[in-house]
Formats: sequence, C-alpha cells, structure tokens
Amino acid sequence: MTSSIPSSPPMHATRIVLGSAVAKRLIDACEAKAHAEGWKMAIAVADDGAHLKQFTRMDGAFLVSVEIAQLKAQTCARVPSTSREWGEFSKDEYGLELVPGMVSFAGGLPIFIRGQHVGGLGVSGGTADQDEACARAGLDVIAELLK
Repeated sequence: MTSSIPSSPPMHATRIVLGSAVAKRLIDACEAKAHAEGWKMAIAVADDGAHLKQFTRMDGAFLVSVEIAQLKAQTCARVPSTSREWGEFSKDEYGLELVPGMVSFAGGLPIFIRGQHVGGLGVSGGTADQDEACARAGLDVIAELLK
C-alpha cells in the first residue's frame, strides 16, 4: 500500500525562531542597563506565539512588575509594534484603552530578526519611559545578532 503523505514538506521561506541564547542575551543586556541606572526591573521575552521564553525579576523589583513585563512582551509578540504604539493605535482607532491580554503603555518592544517578527520584549519596574529605555538598550546591545 502506498501512502499519500509526501515524504518531505514543500519548500517555503525559512521561518526564523527566537532562540534561547538570543533571549538570554536580551535579558542580560536589559539587566545591565537597569543596574547602570539603579532601576529594579522585571524583564520578559516572549516568542512569536506570545509564550514566555526568558524572564528575570531583579532583586527589589515590584511583584506586580512580573505580570506587567510579561504582558508587555506578549503584546509585542502579538503585534509588530511597541506597546506604546499599540496603545495609541487602539485608543485612536477604536476608542479602546484596555484590551484583554494587551498592554497599552510603554515598556514593550517587538523583536525582529532579519526582518521577521519573532517575539516581544517587555520591561516593567520604573516609569514607562524608563521601562522603554531599558528594553531599547537590550535590543541595541544585540542589534548585530538581529540583522
């Protein structure tokens, strides 16, 4: 009996996956920025399915920052924009300030590798601008890996 299932899948564009090593370097870079500034942050990286890939909570970071950092990372994994941009868009376009599972304030950034949206980075513990600056510093440190 012959199977109708092909022996190998058809060739498609290569899907880039956010690896653990890159996620860990992002966390380390964000944590270094936070230490340099005296900030106590929770830092989360989510993959393209919005699943937690890496996480750290620095000593002294607020407990509520754990959930907020993860939500920021998940927001930016779901939409290819910053959490700040998502908030402006959802409010301007739909009049919605709160969307379940999405964060509408600064501190989350999308992660792109070679132009493909592969996940999100979320930081919480400071002001919204400090959170975003910390996340940006993380992406800046590993920019060469992401090209």
